[in-house]
Amino acid sequence: MTTDPATLDVTIVDGYVDEPAHFGVPPYISTYPRYTAGALVDAGVPEDQITYHTVDALREERQNWADVADADLMIYVGGMTVPGKYVGGTPAEPDEVRRLTWEADGTTLLGGPIRFGVGEENKGAEETERDDLDYDFVAKGDVEAAAHDLAENGLEGFGNRMRDNEEIARWAEQGAFVVEQHPNHPDYLIAEMETSRGCAYRCSFCTEPLYGDPAFRSAQSVVDEVDALSDHGVRDFRLGRQADILAFGGDGEAPNPDALRDLYGGIREVAPDLRTLHLDNMNPVTITDYPEKSREGIRIIAEHNTPGDTAAFGLESADPVVQEENNLLVSAEECLEAVRIVNEEAGWRPGGDRESAPNFGGGASRRLPKLLPGINLVHGLKGERSETFEHNKEFLRSVLDEGLMVRRINIRQVMAFEGTEMAETGAEIARDHKEQFQQYKKEVREEIDNPMLQRVALPGTVLPDVHLEYHQDGKTFGRQLGTYALLVAVPGERELGRTVDVAVTDHGYRSVTGVPYPLDLNSASMDELQAVPGVGRSTAGDIVVDRPYETVDAAGTDADLATFATVDGADPVDIPGLADRPDRADYADAADATGQSEVGD
Repeated sequence: MTTDPATLDVTIVDGYVDEPAHFGVPPYISTYPRYTAGALVDAGVPEDQITYHTVDALREERQNWADVADADLMIYVGGMTVPGKYVGGTPAEPDEVRRLTWEADGTTLLGGPIRFGVGEENKGAEETERDDLDYDFVAKGDVEAAAHDLAENGLEGFGNRMRDNEEIARWAEQGAFVVEQHPNHPDYLIAEMETSRGCAYRCSFCTEPLYGDPAFRSAQSVVDEVDALSDHGVRDFRLGRQADILAFGGDGEAPNPDALRDLYGGIREVAPDLRTLHLDNMNPVTITDYPEKSREGIRIIAEHNTPGDTAAFGLESADPVVQEENNLLVSAEECLEAVRIVNEEAGWRPGGDRESAPNFGGGASRRLPKLLPGINLVHGLKGERSETFEHNKEFLRSVLDEGLMVRRINIRQVMAFEGTEMAETGAEIARDHKEQFQQYKKEVREEIDNPMLQRVALPGTVLPDVHLEYHQDGKTFGRQLGTYALLVAVPGERELGRTVDVAVTDHGYRSVTGVPYPLDLNSASMDELQAVPGVGRSTAGDIVVDRPYETVDAAGTDADLATFATVDGADPVDIPGLADRPDRADYADAADATGQSEVGD
């Protein structure tokens, strides 16, 4: 006797995902739990009988395990096919995934990119193998389709299949409610949005081609999902679940600027109060093969997005030997040209001079640039040799020496998954080169990352709405919501969970130090004052002793205090886009300047 879907109690556990074109570690929420919840509703399971937990929520609150044990159906979604280091959450390890099914009394279903395989740990230089981890059912196709069919079939089983875009158009809206059960909701949660999946190309190590050729959603479908998520309190979005944002609405290779205009303009119309609109992947080969259409598409994105956006470029290796042996798409010179184009079309700062982009230095506006490239480099690929590391450093030096900007450089070691060409090679090359890899990574951080970060986030750059996350070494660390958000250290131990505007004062390799903006000269701590460029301990002491002040200039120091400070709540220096959030003025100015009508924001 099968089970009626209307009587099912279902618990979805999110172990987090990190794929080449999909991210879901907090503060991100991936598509998987949302679409799975929508698929269950579509199959007849009532919303109020669907419970969602992150793996961190289970670790922190023992009583949440009752929802795992008591559910008629427990669904685990997760899987890491790209290694990384995370601040906002800790992805589930294989032993934790097994424990879930052991604790569950009902039927269990495993799905997501974990179906491609698991290693001993979630890290680089690892071989993986497929493992059912003791679950009753494993979705070898899409977990959301499996959940739908399993519920509809009374928990009797399902046929492994891939869902289609018509189903996602329904499930994305129907499952939006589940975001309200995320521990970070509503203030510190960014929704990863799918525009397509699959890839037209076949790089040796990448799991994205295992989803097939690109399958694009319609702009209206994505816009409707944003609308539904907005109704449930989400105000931060990233178009990250795609191999190439420029190819959206096209044939998988050539850009379609009109489709991008419908997508971005539609999002702005239905979510006028959005705080973040960022993206992730942009294929540099698209830019070099179709430069004029790409320029138009990049301009459209920069007209509608919010500052600090990053377009991740999959260069992977600047070594021509590695490029040839791994079916990589662009040469170092082609990637450099793509970096130039993004800088020229989108490297301007709100309130700054767009014609001279990329702009930085003394006359630059005090906001992060609208859109910059990010460079992805993968090590341990077939054909890698000692010269590979030098090729990569030479490419990165050329970007720096040419006066260009990249938002971040992601260096990692390969994970080998069954179904990719790298499965034959495994992680052997990565392990053999590990010592050289560590030294090279240190050199890149010191010689490239630090000066590049000083160029991108100039002293005095204001980062709005930095969410304070943890304390360490007498400082408070936080990040903005957004793609590859900068880690920001603020002097002193401030209350966690709050947001604060921060003005950048100093730079690490991949993080910055800053002070609350504007810094009140009459109440600032010694540590905060010393963090301001040009203010040492002695000067900070003099400022404190001589307080209060009626004006900043009355402090009488050689430091440019007016860039960072105010007095007793007086208006600070005007920063475009800060007064009328969320970047309303930025978007309106961009729309007017490009001849586009203002939509929503």
